Amino acid sequence: MSDVPTVTLADIEAAREVLRGVSIQTPMEESRWLSALAGGPVSLKCENLQRTGSFKARGAYVRISRLSEEERAHGVVAASAGNHAQGVALAAQLLGIKSTVFMPEGAPIPKEKATRGYGADVIFHGRYLENALEAAHAFAAETGAVLIHPFDHTDIVAGQGTVGLEILEQAPDVETVLVPTGGGGLLAGIAIAVKALRPDVRVVGVQASGAAAWPGSLAEGHPVPLETMTTMADGIAVGRPGDITFAAVRDHVDEIITVSEDSLSRALLALLERAKMVVEPAGAAAVAAMLDRPTEFRTPTVALLSGGNIDPLLLGKVIRHGMAAAGRYLNLRICIPDLPGGLATLLTEVGKAGANVLEVVHERISPSLHLDEVEVHLQLETRGEPHAEQVTTRLRECGYKVYL
Repeated sequence: MSDVPTVTLADIEAAREVLRGVSIQTPMEESRWLSALAGGPVSLKCENLQRTGSFKARGAYVRISRLSEEERAHGVVAASAGNHAQGVALAAQLLGIKSTVFMPEGAPIPKEKATRGYGADVIFHGRYLENALEAAHAFAAETGAVLIHPFDHTDIVAGQGTVGLEILEQAPDVETVLVPTGGGGLLAGIAIAVKALRPDVRVVGVQASGAAAWPGSLAEGHPVPLETMTTMADGIAVGRPGDITFAAVRDHVDEIITVSEDSLSRALLALLERAKMVVEPAGAAAVAAMLDRPTEFRTPTVALLSGGNIDPLLLGKVIRHGMAAAGRYLNLRICIPDLPGGLATLLTEVGKAGANVLEVVHERISPSLHLDEVEVHLQLETRGEPHAEQVTTRLRECGYKVYL
């Protein structure tokens, strides 16, 4: 891979000049609750507040702005689950260029609508981003449109790397930077910028465990495609690292770690409750890593919130999932006497324990029940795992047979 194009600090600094007046310098917010967990300062770099709701507008604009007049006349085409789509659509609109975007089936509705709102034609194709990318390649060959790759181009990497310059300026004493990672454009750009200016800073990429192409690829020494992916974090669900990004990540990134779906849910919920930040699952990956390993990273740490474009329906599901993962929902099976007032007595004890009843289901027919018993299935809302344990203990102390 020695002939793969590389990106330098000078390229990233030049990209920053291109982006002046186009992208915004997003806020760096101190996070007191994460700092308390980590035992040192933790800040959030809020690219969820960037134009189009993610960092993607940076790289897309740099790439498209450098097209020749002849290339611009043929328009641009992209493949994206949503954030790159919006970045391409906005950049093309600002530059007066026609854009077409291929999205995988099931792409979030708000991302689709926003992309159309920026003037792009949207076409759905295939289940995964790689399927949409194949269709975009075919469209480019047929029409002459310029393919704007989501991550594997030097201009894209340089544009995303401007986030790294901002991080060093806003948090000059930073020791660790955590970056949500899919194809690697953002991670590569940030790592190149940070390591050029502060080689002592630890740069860590964070992937969803259900779509983690980087660990295997780095172990093999070249990009290796995943056979399947399963994650709600569509923004980082990329089955194969890029060639340009692979070389940069291999040479400049200290570590790649993975986080579970439960961790992503908990992080998204925590960001809503504690930071008042709306992020998509991919955007919460760095915070998920902090919650999983709160004392593992040298502080001051910067956790990047890479995007905030989430379907409200998915947001509701993720909040419920996050609450369950955090022990805020408690499901119990309880045997009670089949007598008048038996259920009322049980629910009174639940109320005294401070739990909120969400659902009650009776079951009277079961081989495990005596003739004078009924099993009650309760779904309760609690204040978290310690409270859930207190509720369970109280009910058992009252003589109930409780099964989790």
